[in-house]
Amino acid sequence: MKGIIDTHTHMDSPKFDNDRAEAIQRAREAGVELMFNVGFNRETIPTTLKLAETHPFIYAIVGWHPTDTVDLREGDLAWIESLMSHPKVAAIGEIGLDYYWDTSPKEVQQQAFRDQIAIAKRCRKPIVIHNRDAHEDVVRILREEKADEVGGIMHCFSGSWETAKKCLDMNFYISFGGPVTFKNARVPKEVLAQVPLDRLLLETDSPYLAPHPHRGKRNESSFVTLVAETAAEIKGKSVEEIVSITSANARKCFQIS
Repeated sequence: MKGIIDTHTHMDSPKFDNDRAEAIQRAREAGVELMFNVGFNRETIPTTLKLAETHPFIYAIVGWHPTDTVDLREGDLAWIESLMSHPKVAAIGEIGLDYYWDTSPKEVQQQAFRDQIAIAKRCRKPIVIHNRDAHEDVVRILREEKADEVGGIMHCFSGSWETAKKCLDMNFYISFGGPVTFKNARVPKEVLAQVPLDRLLLETDSPYLAPHPHRGKRNESSFVTLVAETAAEIKGKSVEEIVSITSANARKCFQIS
């Protein structure tokens, strides 16, 4: 399997401190052509940039995660905006809303979400959306802030087809990771079946959400091949076709030739 793109990973995570180089090499050997590593707070943005600057096949996505927005200080979002001109920064993210973890007040999350959409629009960068238990508010804010002007990715999508349709109408790609491979993942499988091929993306979100048969263990970028296999089965395509289609979609989304 060659040419596959992992559109969302965290290979800078401390969970890879003992074997990061080996995990990256395993991904390359599995056919992963490009990885998009996500830095989402004061600690992980520098480590993400370092990975992107070290490896030609790794790009950076940087932003402020909703669960960390309570820690935002004056100057942090200006820093994010300044990084949008970095040659290896492909998007702003992961941004959005998380109503599952009670770490940042909803109003703080929502304001940071709006502020970062504004940055993306000024810098003409796509946005990568984190959405947990906040579907209605995420869609509402994306509409109110006219996020369709830049579009982006609904990362590790977990919502309904109705929510997916609203996001597709706003110029977003729908990305699936390990959970779609779970045997009891009825809704994600049904949504993937309906997402148009030209709007479909693959990811791992490693080290989190490892796909079957590694569920519950540390995820890594090489496992994106398992997501591709599930997508191919659901779509009635060959794995090679799915890899070709989703990789072309990723390059188009991130404006990388």
